[in-house]
Amino acid sequence: MEYNFRAIEQKWQQQWAASGAYTVTNDTSKPKFYVLDMFPYPSGAGLHVGHPLGYIASDIFARYKRLQGFNVLHPMGYDAFGLPAEQYALEHGVHPAVSTAKNIATFRGQLDKIGFSFDWSRQVNTSEPKYYKWTQWIFLQLFKSWYNRASNKTEPIDTLIAAFEKEGNAAHPVPDSQFVIPGFSAQGARFTADDWRSFDEKTQQAILMEYRTAYCGYGEVNWCEALGTVLANDEVVNGVSERGGYPVIKKRLRQWYLRITEYGDRLLEGLQTVDFSDAMKEMQSNWIGKSSGAEIEFDLSPGPSPMERGAAPLPLGKGSGDGSDRARIVVYTTRPDTIFGVDFMVLAPEHELVMEIASEEQRPAVEEYVAYVKSRSERERMAEKKISGVFTGAYAQHPFSDRKVPVWISEYVLAGYGTGAIMAVPSGDERDHKFARHFNIPITNIFGDAYTGEDAVTSKDLVLHESDFVSGMKAKEAIEVVIDKLVARGIGIRKTNFKIRDAAFSRQRYWGEPFPIKWVDGVACPLPESALPLELPHVEKYGAGPEGEGPLANIPEWTGRHLETNTMPGYAGSSWYFLRYMDPHNDNEFASKAATDYWRQVDLYVGGTEHAVGHLLYSRMWTKALYDLGLISFDEPFKRLLNQGMIQGSSRFAYRVNGKGVEHLLWNILRTEFAGYEFAHDRDAPVDFLSHTKKLAIEVTSARNIENADLAKYQTVETQDYQLIVLSREEVLERYAAGDLVPFLQRLLTGDGGMPAAAKRNAVTFASLNAVEQFGNDGVDPIHVDVNIVDGIELDVEAFRRWKPEFANAEFILEDGKYICGAEVEKMSKSKVNTVNPDVLVEKYGADTFRMYEMFLGPVEMSKPWDTKGIEGVHRFLKKLWRLFYNEAGLQVTGDAPTKDELKVLHKTIKKIGEDTERFSFNTCVSSFMIAVNELSDLKCSKKEILAPLLVLLTPYAPHVSAELWSAIGNEGSVLDAQFPAFDPQHLVEASKEYPVSINGKTRAQIDIALDATEEQVQQIVLANETVQKWMEGKPLRKLVFVKGRMINVVV
Repeated sequence: MEYNFRAIEQKWQQQWAASGAYTVTNDTSKPKFYVLDMFPYPSGAGLHVGHPLGYIASDIFARYKRLQGFNVLHPMGYDAFGLPAEQYALEHGVHPAVSTAKNIATFRGQLDKIGFSFDWSRQVNTSEPKYYKWTQWIFLQLFKSWYNRASNKTEPIDTLIAAFEKEGNAAHPVPDSQFVIPGFSAQGARFTADDWRSFDEKTQQAILMEYRTAYCGYGEVNWCEALGTVLANDEVVNGVSERGGYPVIKKRLRQWYLRITEYGDRLLEGLQTVDFSDAMKEMQSNWIGKSSGAEIEFDLSPGPSPMERGAAPLPLGKGSGDGSDRARIVVYTTRPDTIFGVDFMVLAPEHELVMEIASEEQRPAVEEYVAYVKSRSERERMAEKKISGVFTGAYAQHPFSDRKVPVWISEYVLAGYGTGAIMAVPSGDERDHKFARHFNIPITNIFGDAYTGEDAVTSKDLVLHESDFVSGMKAKEAIEVVIDKLVARGIGIRKTNFKIRDAAFSRQRYWGEPFPIKWVDGVACPLPESALPLELPHVEKYGAGPEGEGPLANIPEWTGRHLETNTMPGYAGSSWYFLRYMDPHNDNEFASKAATDYWRQVDLYVGGTEHAVGHLLYSRMWTKALYDLGLISFDEPFKRLLNQGMIQGSSRFAYRVNGKGVEHLLWNILRTEFAGYEFAHDRDAPVDFLSHTKKLAIEVTSARNIENADLAKYQTVETQDYQLIVLSREEVLERYAAGDLVPFLQRLLTGDGGMPAAAKRNAVTFASLNAVEQFGNDGVDPIHVDVNIVDGIELDVEAFRRWKPEFANAEFILEDGKYICGAEVEKMSKSKVNTVNPDVLVEKYGADTFRMYEMFLGPVEMSKPWDTKGIEGVHRFLKKLWRLFYNEAGLQVTGDAPTKDELKVLHKTIKKIGEDTERFSFNTCVSSFMIAVNELSDLKCSKKEILAPLLVLLTPYAPHVSAELWSAIGNEGSVLDAQFPAFDPQHLVEASKEYPVSINGKTRAQIDIALDATEEQVQQIVLANETVQKWMEGKPLRKLVFVKGRMINVVV
């Protein structure tokens, strides 16, 4: 009986679906285990073989834990809102709801064919109102809460209002130290209880907005005009959008934010409690970027200040806060000890003060530089090695010495980090040092002989010089002294800073969750929870709204209700989806406390490292906020994280010969085969090839079917007395491919006139890999070829001609009758036509083969190239497994007792599979299965007592064939719920050893002897052996050397 994988897999998939085999209940009588994949956004391209890698890994582990007796939650859903879905819909002229539904159906069909154990009854879709009702509800909890630094937790906003009414905000200063209360001039936006009661409702709400966990404000954002939306920092790569590659500029817009910076310490501390890789923890720690130092105020030097010039009032937060009109620059520094080494200041070009303080003389240069920087992404600015900047013409006063300090702008200072301004200490900071040297700014030496003028000095162990009250102190000791002095004089504060910024939480696009916010007289008012979900209105067409607003601003019914016109970002629904899986059909709350108390953290979370500083951080922040508010009982969402590597595409290339390649080919032939003509070649000359010796000119052109009458237009002053030959590129390549180019040129050059091109057809020519060098380095254009029409590296040329209309008449320069493609490992993507559809492989080899082959490719956490050829070996393995159970006559499994060798193979495999599955070494597990099947085949083992446990071991990896064979050999119940075999170490204890036996030092025999045999017994066994007797040749034994467990030597 043959292994009919198609029938077997279809049978069991239907049976499992009908019986609800993977439906999970919140059965608290069993220990739980929660396995989760980072859910996909349903793209139009569907799955390629790279996508299921993590899903297969998680499925193996989920099935493995089920066999160990756990109640396993292993759900799946779709991250359906967001920019990718919207862009796909726009590009294909359909509504995103329609394209999303269609794409989800495609994904579901593909996933089902691979045989995953997902509990589809718990499926979530972030774009469905019944789901995003709870995304909106959680947003409202964040909007109606604040972060209490005193208790170090999120609390309802009512507790803050109560504090204000009782004692003002002395105990709870505004998080943004530069915030100024409208119409109120108290130092540092501090107010008393009486002040609070005197504020009108609008002012009170403006103050509360400065505290809310989810808040609205104005800020510099990454604006992409082509996409009509704001992008997060991780969605911008090298100044363009990650999706589509469109230009991104900085723009100031009203935005919603999440105050993730308040959770910075807890996000860092939480990393010590979770099982993430060291690399992942480092990425998150660096992104959070905690540092300690001081915030220092520098007065702008008296003179033509903005106020004296009659300029508009300074932007909010940039006044001194003490009632004076003088502007101040606030800087954050981790090195206040170097305050006396400040030689200049640098503002971010987008800093609000820049245009206010720029002098008339410097204003044009400042405006030009600001415009330049607006076109640059933050990543580009941070990576830039070239030094640039402009002096503003303004000066600040040193806070201690009162000396004038010039104020510059430069792209290396970012508005979103710290205060958007720095104090520059060239002798103590290398970047400042290079800037000062580049612009010839005088440098103050505060490190004595340690500073040579060549490089900055960064050590904190050196003694400070020329530093007033801290001269003679070590730098690290001076830090606190300077901070204390700043605080005492009211010109600075002690400050802990984070590189992480508050997360932009709004997008100017249609396809996202609407904010449950209504604007009344400029105040954001939350909708009542009973009004949820606030559904996204259905419109057939949509586009960007006015002044950078979202598409909802174009809908009168929406704006008439004064609803927020932005929508939430793609990560809104994914920040809490793991909670909804616990209780997906609950209409009264996002998940019941009983469900979240049972399932708690995700025990194993599987996904890519690309979400390290986006989704993972946001999920961790949301979880901490929900925990603080008493809505869940844990404050980290994911206990253990497994980052699967990428299955890379093995791209194939064909090499299209271009004009330069034809010229290079001709030039090589003319200077070798026709050396006597002394042809000259200059690519920049009017004519390609000239022979002054023979008065011949050759022009190669892309024109075809040139008539003799047209030759005159190729004539130049230099060649008017020369015989002119005009050739089309196609003619040259046709002749070359046919092996006729040299004879053809011989006829032309010895003829009596030019010959017009006579190309037979409009064709492009492709050179095989090893023929490329004949056309020069830039003589061919590599073209990505669909890997599905390439066998290894050999191109199916007829399939290639059918592939695209422009290649229908393609010609090929072959090698040994074959076209050999170039190969390169790249990211697997549709644009590189190197994707392989898993449906094709499942149809050809079966889901079990596909699952095991994906694991066999290498360690799950490593990236590796895809190679379809290797899948044959795994398929042969499953056929060999099948033959342990079936022969030509049918089922051959017996109830005979196993031998010790068979038990040894089984328990060796149990031990290896258990240990390696626990540590996610799935590739070595596949190898172990192959070894076990080979050894059992050699032992001709078809015994149920051995094969049944082997099937249980195999079930997580190849569930369909395991279920079929489990049923065939008469087992009751499902193999899915069998008990994982127990390892018995006694079966691996060796009872005997095969000893090498030497006669006078030369190995002559191998004898199996019990390990507990005495030396006397060993001698009797050895001397009785026929082979030993033969080589002793009747000679008497002188002695026998026996090294237990190693060797035996007979001396005669």
